[in-house]
Amino acid sequence: MTQNQSGETSAAPAGPSSGRDRIDGIDAARALAVFGMFVVHLGVESMGLLSPEGYAWDVHGVVRGNSSALFALLAGTSLAMMTGRTDPVGGDRLRGAVVRILTRAALIGVLGLVLDLMGVPVAIILTYYAGFFVLALPLLKLRSGALWTVAGALAVLGPPLSFLLRDNVFPPSPRTSSLASLSEFLLTGYYPAITFMAFVTAGMALGRLDLAATAVRLRLLASGAALLLLGHLGSWVLLGPMGGMDRLVRASGPALTGLPSGEVTDEATAALVRAAVVEETQSLSGQVPTDSWWWLAVGTPHTGTTFEIAEAVGQGLVVLVVCMFLCDRFRVLMYPLTSVGRMPLTVYTGHILALAVVIAASGGIGWHQPWLLEGFVLGALVFATLWRLTAGRGPAELLLGEAADGVVALVEERRSAADGRLPRRPSDGPPA
Repeated sequence: MTQNQSGETSAAPAGPSSGRDRIDGIDAARALAVFGMFVVHLGVESMGLLSPEGYAWDVHGVVRGNSSALFALLAGTSLAMMTGRTDPVGGDRLRGAVVRILTRAALIGVLGLVLDLMGVPVAIILTYYAGFFVLALPLLKLRSGALWTVAGALAVLGPPLSFLLRDNVFPPSPRTSSLASLSEFLLTGYYPAITFMAFVTAGMALGRLDLAATAVRLRLLASGAALLLLGHLGSWVLLGPMGGMDRLVRASGPALTGLPSGEVTDEATAALVRAAVVEETQSLSGQVPTDSWWWLAVGTPHTGTTFEIAEAVGQGLVVLVVCMFLCDRFRVLMYPLTSVGRMPLTVYTGHILALAVVIAASGGIGWHQPWLLEGFVLGALVFATLWRLTAGRGPAELLLGEAADGVVALVEERRSAADGRLPRRPSDGPPA
């Protein structure tokens, strides 16, 4: 699969919520991640407003990788919100939330497998997300400070650990699907858990904060800007002034260009080799190579390095805070955007099905047409807005919620029968 095929979506297993308790800015940020996913999946050739010769590649570069990171961040936020927000739940309420999360994770994972079998040139993320939800279960009782600590530890220790394991134990193999093995899920796939759990955990830490408080939002905005600066400048210093890029060129350049080591003698060839290494840093899909430790200094999206994680989390915090402020002040204007963000699983599944139809209709050739991207975006906005106005919850979200509530009710009924108690209603849990 090409990098243009990476799949990005959020299907956070959010429980029932009321409009009063819901934070519209989270939905708006999720919608922006949806549209970033559209840009990556449909490619710059499908843009009409922008052209490949203009700013299309710049937009693609901004959203590539960062959309999936933002979705993971917001998925973690939803997990925290459905388990007590600032006050983590315990006892029966936590057990009900765990059953609900596991049920939704199972259904989302199955849906991911089905979409993957359709053969659309997109790396489906749903099966990965199902696994992320399961991995997050032991963290549900932690408060914000502890979750930030876990996220930081994953961001710092995860990349070198991944490097060592992939170099010595689990070398990457050719990818035949979005997710084909446990090692791909953990280390070598498009969205390896060793990287993405840092985003999920950071999102859970966010969900444990009082996001309605202005002081909290301002701190998050400042923290996001600081993380963006840290990730960008840290990578730049290591690769530039400290000579990391030169070392990467010597270590990896010949192999990337097919030249034997030591034969790069003239200036023109050296420039070509360097360009090949730079291009490689821009097209990685999940993790860096393991032929040089200097790859961990790269900060570009989809590389799984500490610098990439810092930049992606920082950007996610900034986007989220801006969206929350905009939704507070321009609620009606933001309504179509928040409508998309309220039904991400529906929109994601729908865009895969629509893309399959487009590709089939073209015979798989020349399906990238100008204005196709804008058509997908407009279609998502119109559908989500009309559906929300007439039916409320998205169809996929409704089915998923009903199934999860049914399993929770079944579990409670069996426990109550065993204990001689009346069963709890599935809706007794906290709002998301």
